[in-house]
Amino acid sequence: MSFTYMSSARAWMPRAALLALAALAAACGGDGAAESTTNTTVADGTFARIQRDILDKSCVSCHRAGDANARQSQLVLTGDSAYAQMVGVASLQQFARADGFPRVKPYRADSSLLYHKLSWVPGHHSRDYGQLMPMGTTKGVTAGQLEYVRRWIEAGAPRVGHVVDTAVLADVRLQSASFTPLAAPTAAGLQLKVDSFAVSPGSERELFVYRRVGNATDLYVTRIQSRMRPGSHHLLMYTFDESRTAFPCNQRPAVNMVRDIRNADGSLNIANMLPMACHVFFAGAMTQDFDYRFPPGVALRLPANASLDFNVHYVNRAPIDLPGEAFANLYTADRAQVQTVARTLNLANSNFSLPPKQRTTIRTVFPMAVRTTVLGLTSHMHALGERYEIRVRRADGTETSVYVNTDWEHPSFTNFETPLVLQPGDALVSVVTWNNVTDRTVGFGLLSSDEMNIIFGYAY
Repeated sequence: MSFTYMSSARAWMPRAALLALAALAAACGGDGAAESTTNTTVADGTFARIQRDILDKSCVSCHRAGDANARQSQLVLTGDSAYAQMVGVASLQQFARADGFPRVKPYRADSSLLYHKLSWVPGHHSRDYGQLMPMGTTKGVTAGQLEYVRRWIEAGAPRVGHVVDTAVLADVRLQSASFTPLAAPTAAGLQLKVDSFAVSPGSERELFVYRRVGNATDLYVTRIQSRMRPGSHHLLMYTFDESRTAFPCNQRPAVNMVRDIRNADGSLNIANMLPMACHVFFAGAMTQDFDYRFPPGVALRLPANASLDFNVHYVNRAPIDLPGEAFANLYTADRAQVQTVARTLNLANSNFSLPPKQRTTIRTVFPMAVRTTVLGLTSHMHALGERYEIRVRRADGTETSVYVNTDWEHPSFTNFETPLVLQPGDALVSVVTWNNVTDRTVGFGLLSSDEMNIIFGYAY
């Protein structure tokens, strides 16, 4: 049985700009020049308070030595490491790095990734800088804490000393992870969704919902847009391999019924997973917002009377219920406007073994049997993954690197302005490095504690 993920946190394409960055308040003036000794002792400076009240309480649970999140982000936020690993240190997040935003840029909160990660203010982000922090909850730091961090950065982000008035911390209003449902297409197209569901505290929930598209004729999809509530890991959409007629592919799931892949005791629900053996990947994302447009004249074909099996995965690290919900818009064009019908790339190596306490690199070659024009590529690995590289190997043995990702949660999608043309005998090659710090051998699997090695993309 094979199982495929598709990913992107920016997933498949840089999402369209939402709103311009909210105008930031002026750098701290008279009330931020010094901190009253009636509020705090000399030993408890501004950064020490940020460490104690924000980083230690909300961040260290994931960003501590040995944790998978700390390995992936290369960021440890315990008291002995946080300052040195943040202030003046270049960001690994691809869009922050491209924008010239280090983790903390003294005197410039608006150019500091930390500030953007902590800011859950609706409309704040014009770029996707990855998962908002703290991760796995529906509420961020308080409005006062966010302003405290902002003023600290604007004051030069010093390691010691009092540079922000603690009075700003009195604003204990919670920022909320606001969610606006995705508006349905106003032009040609349709919307499908996974209705709201609950994810229990400290758990992960992955489910399927089988939806009828209701199209009497073939549809040609030129744009795929999706939106999920905060805390999502992925949204995937599958069609079925109609050429397979043996069990279980001769059956379809019940329409509109939620099918959890795990039982209440955490064991896998094999009956609900059987349709996965017949899935054909259609589209998906690993970011809250996702928008991919095919080049002019190119479209995916969705056959008449189609159905899509939606797969949604949430991980809830918070002590409260987390709501999940997902929307997908498929924008369509008349057949006469389509010169080229695209197909999906789903190249997976599910046969690998990662020994415990060891770093392992695995190279997998995926040869092309026919001329293939690649429009874009992304990767998928799990929390032990450190680096995913995709190379083009030509028939003469020469190789060129075309994609590198070090963010397992939010893998980039590389959209090639000049498509890659692969001739028969050429190949795509994945070179993946994992660091298995656990005491067990890890292989391919569905759980977030298992691993994956998949190339996804669009081509024709």
